[in-house]
Amino acid sequence: MGRRDATEERRQRLRWLPAVVILSAFVMDIVTRGEVNTFPALSAAPVIAAPLLSLAGTITTGVMANLVGLALVYLERAPTRADVAPFTSLILLTVIAAGLNVSLTRDRRQLATSREVAAAVQRAVLPDPPRRVGRLLVASRYEVAHQEAAIGGDLFAIRDTPHGIRMLIADVRGKGLESIRTVNALLGSFHEACYHQPDLPGIVFQLEERMRGIVDEASGADTESFATAVIAELPSDYSVLRLVNRGHEAPLLVHDGRAVSLEPSTPALPLGLGMLGSDDVPVDRFQLPPGATLVLFTDGIDEARDAHGAFFDPRRALSRPLPSDPDTILDTLLTAVSRHTGGTLTDDAALFAVTLGADRPPGGTGERHPEPARGARRNRGA
Repeated sequence: MGRRDATEERRQRLRWLPAVVILSAFVMDIVTRGEVNTFPALSAAPVIAAPLLSLAGTITTGVMANLVGLALVYLERAPTRADVAPFTSLILLTVIAAGLNVSLTRDRRQLATSREVAAAVQRAVLPDPPRRVGRLLVASRYEVAHQEAAIGGDLFAIRDTPHGIRMLIADVRGKGLESIRTVNALLGSFHEACYHQPDLPGIVFQLEERMRGIVDEASGADTESFATAVIAELPSDYSVLRLVNRGHEAPLLVHDGRAVSLEPSTPALPLGLGMLGSDDVPVDRFQLPPGATLVLFTDGIDEARDAHGAFFDPRRALSRPLPSDPDTILDTLLTAVSRHTGGTLTDDAALFAVTLGADRPPGGTGERHPEPARGARRNRGA
């Protein structure tokens, strides 16, 4: 939202540019006593107005430029036949600017319609998750790097099943419409596996098989498709957080003013590349204390760079006292990313967070307690 507000504010400021050009031409002519020809600046005003103002505003700018030009001529001398050419040119440029404005307005409407269609497709494929699932408070965000491409390859999902609450965040290789088929297929496969697979390895195997099917059916660049993913599970007693990481960014556990990376004990290949590695699916176990927040995100966050090329560190941004509220935590993270990058993302970013509410008796055995990371983790290159 901050980037959209900044863009709109910049557009509002630019709307004054045609008036500034006309005023500058008038002042320059008065100061130089007509020694400098200001008609080129007056002629430029309606052309500048065409992409910035409405059709009425563009025509008004051209009329004002003509009136200012006439006023300057009458202030200096009586009009002559030599003045016909510059005024005719100014009128002609105003007509051209009006035509350009009409064309640009039509293109903007078509682009807006395309964006609305893309947004509708995005919402249909990736609907907002419920605000609460069991004892979990849920929040999500989807930030597009380019407004012209409102469809991306990032996805997330959460399901409450007889086997526990299961979550997924993934990043499909590619962008735009070509990635939607893969996103939709993975989401459908995940939803089905959540109810039929008794454990996380079963879900991963089903997702892997679906991804391989997509690759086998694809052609061209899509034959090299793959998806990084994190699949998480909380049993019905919330005693342990189980994670499977397939080449994805490590989730963060935010609690008591600290953000800890839940790094996988054993690195694994992304979905679609599993045939190149072992068939084993390592499952890591962590505690999720009451009031703690699990934050999952795609590489649009930790691979965001500042003006000097330095990567953004989400762990550092969240290592401070924060409310036990997933919406606040995601907003804090996005604000920090925007500040780091100057408001410009180079890749789409999906964020998903759950906070465990209500106290529960301590439970679960064999849990691996997350240890504080020793320094910033290495981010993969953009």
